Amino acid sequence: MYNRCCIHSPLHSSGFLSSSWLPIPNLNVSIKNEKRERVVKASRDVTMNSKKVIFQVHRMSKYNKEEVLQKAEKDLAAVTNQYMSRLIQEYVEAATFCGFCKNGTLLTLDEINNTLLPLSDPSLQPLQINILDYLLGLADLTGELMRLAIGRISDGELEFAQKICRFARDIYRELTLVVPHMDDSHDMKTKMEIMLQSVMKIENACFSVHVRGSEYIPLLGSDDPGSFLVGVADIEL
Repeated sequence: MYNRCCIHSPLHSSGFLSSSWLPIPNLNVSIKNEKRERVVKASRDVTMNSKKVIFQVHRMSKYNKEEVLQKAEKDLAAVTNQYMSRLIQEYVEAATFCGFCKNGTLLTLDEINNTLLPLSDPSLQPLQINILDYLLGLADLTGELMRLAIGRISDGELEFAQKICRFARDIYRELTLVVPHMDDSHDMKTKMEIMLQSVMKIENACFSVHVRGSEYIPLLGSDDPGSFLVGVADIEL
């Protein structure tokens, strides 16, 4: 018998999802396209800001060398913090998502970094992902797990969806132990709130199908008053 996850607060909100929402396959395509656009935009921004740094350095003279280099280093750090870190987090999210689908386990930071070693120049310090970017990327994983679980339920794979629920719940529980020790300047707190929402959606999806029977296969955008998605304004995380 399916045991409902320990995080079982019901979703409360007014209104219903619009019946004009796209079905799951089309929604997944839309989500992928939106993510691709974000990556493309981030790449353009990195290029633009990097060129800005180069142009600044070219304006250097013996009279303003220190001032120009300080400004250039500051702008370069902004590129790293604002863009590179986010791209790495996206990579961690994708790598851990694929790892779970393949092996049913969480891809560790060491395992991810080991896959990057062949890409590094042996004569230089190897490219490695730091623990902060790993944790921030991991926090985004539950959003994809939620979409995966709903898709599996729609295909009648409740057992796999239950496994996803347990996995997402474990990640959330472990991160709650880490977050209190993290710098408040990072956006982990917001991500944790979104993680909890995702876990709750997975749980409610599994529980609804378990209670109402296998004939109840929910679709995104359902206006059924008994749907576990009623009142959920948006699943885009």
